[in-house]
Amino acid sequence: DLGLPDMDGLDVLNALRSGKQALLVMVLTARDTTADKISGLDQGADDYLAKPFEMSELLARLRALERRITAVQTSDISIGQVVLDTLTHTVSVGGKNLELPRREFMLLKALMENPGRVMSREKLETRLYGWGEELASNSIEVHIHHLRKKIPTGFIKTIRGIGYTVPRG
Repeated sequence: DLGLPDMDGLDVLNALRSGKQALLVMVLTARDTTADKISGLDQGADDYLAKPFEMSELLARLRALERRITAVQTSDISIGQVVLDTLTHTVSVGGKNLELPRREFMLLKALMENPGRVMSREKLETRLYGWGEELASNSIEVHIHHLRKKIPTGFIKTIRGIGYTVPRG
């Protein structure tokens, strides 16, 4: 619900989206204008349902969200020789399993979920570290350096002054 007594529900949504877990979020609220709906969806809601609503519609939307969870849980992300299994948190290159620390796995996952898109250091920090968590100013660069030692040469490209990217499938 967006109408919380002590803070705006969109702030809660933003905090959820800055966390480490992939969550599906449905907003149920009395805010029913088109601008409110667009704002909620643009800020990360997976679905938006204005009150009042029919229970049958809510249940249908929940079933649709459940189908999304199932699709995410059963899919690997594969780019070239690099295969990242989001369900088992494993990575293999050319069929050989790699041991990656949690943050390196999360960093590689963030990049592979956005192939061909440049991800800024700030965006990657948001994906890897919790809200308000202390981190060194070069932590992303250090993780990238370690990842590059483990995966094919040139897989992670630096776009100077902007961020990092991996190739499209």
